[in-house]
Amino acid sequence: MQRQSELEMMDAYFDANATTPLSQAASEAWIAASRQHWHNPSSLYPQAIEAKGFLEELRESLARMLDCPFGRIVFTGGATEANNGVLRHAAGHLKEYGGVFVTSAIEHPSVAEGAEFFLRAEQLQQIGVTPEGVFDQDVFSTVVQSGQAGFVSLMAANNETGVWQPWQEVARICREERIPFHCDASQWIGKESLEGLASCDFVTASAHKFGGPPGVGFLLIPEGSGFQGSVGGPQERGHRGGTENLPAIAAMVAALQDCRSSVNGEFRDQFESDLVACLPAVRLLGAGARRLGNTSMFVLPEHKNLRWLTRLGKRGFAVSTGSACSAGKGNPSRVMQAMGCGFEEMGRVLRISSLPDAGAEDWEGLLDALLEVRDELGSGAGNSSAGIPKISLADL
Repeated sequence: MQRQSELEMMDAYFDANATTPLSQAASEAWIAASRQHWHNPSSLYPQAIEAKGFLEELRESLARMLDCPFGRIVFTGGATEANNGVLRHAAGHLKEYGGVFVTSAIEHPSVAEGAEFFLRAEQLQQIGVTPEGVFDQDVFSTVVQSGQAGFVSLMAANNETGVWQPWQEVARICREERIPFHCDASQWIGKESLEGLASCDFVTASAHKFGGPPGVGFLLIPEGSGFQGSVGGPQERGHRGGTENLPAIAAMVAALQDCRSSVNGEFRDQFESDLVACLPAVRLLGAGARRLGNTSMFVLPEHKNLRWLTRLGKRGFAVSTGSACSAGKGNPSRVMQAMGCGFEEMGRVLRISSLPDAGAEDWEGLLDALLEVRDELGSGAGNSSAGIPKISLADL
């Protein structure tokens, strides 16, 4: 197979929920800042003061996009650091909040495992999801009405299934009940509107999810909260020690300015319709709920997902077996467990997540490749899909 061009590889890239390539706008901003503002913003000589001024301009630009006071923004090394900082803050203030830490069963490992690290078991209340992967609001309402909730954390959209979570409604309830609310918006930002995020007390984001560089992100905090994510320096108004990565922050802000307001799910929906027509035993996860327009997760009728993934990779297609943060561990997916998937089923799951500009031809190319792999692997005796006819695109 001939080496594909960089553009062709982007057409075949379907692991955008794991990371995205640096956008042109981000690249240009990074280079410009690296050349003009490489000085330490915490120093006092003229060039450093210029760098500090540029840092605050970037903070104000991001604040305008989020429609919030610029003093609420803390630049971080990414969403995992930010999530851990929020959990550390919550653990230190939970007694005064007067309740337990409430979260969902489908949070990213940086929240789920972070909560288990910073909090005792009796301080945690995990709420399950519906079979479609949506946070159970009825159970949440019961917990709130009982007065048990002291701090709430809920992601905006799930990183594996793409299923939207009811973060706006949960944020509203928390405001009314004066319960601090944290929203991990890592998968939301860059794919959906920023409107309403500033209504949450804490919001975390990661630049490499929306065309920015890895190793940088931001956190929204309440004004006057006394939040201190890390110690060891006065940077970020004392909220986060460590020299700010000014070129990366400039690239992140440029990438977000360059993002679309939302990703249309039309091409994904057609792909799923055609996939089910070709492989009737495929089970789509979360398809009955509202999802990010770029994401599809499904259980294949037979064969281990790694066999599909490697063969798709040889055809130039990059897909995933689930969250990149847990794919290498060999552990069951918290998300799939919460949605009722069995362990054997988890071994047959693929996650597809396109870049925002993926078109009909890109999704059609992926479907063609999946059908080629289906034919190459064949139908194994005793598998759930034995006897399924091999349908070509021409038969649709």
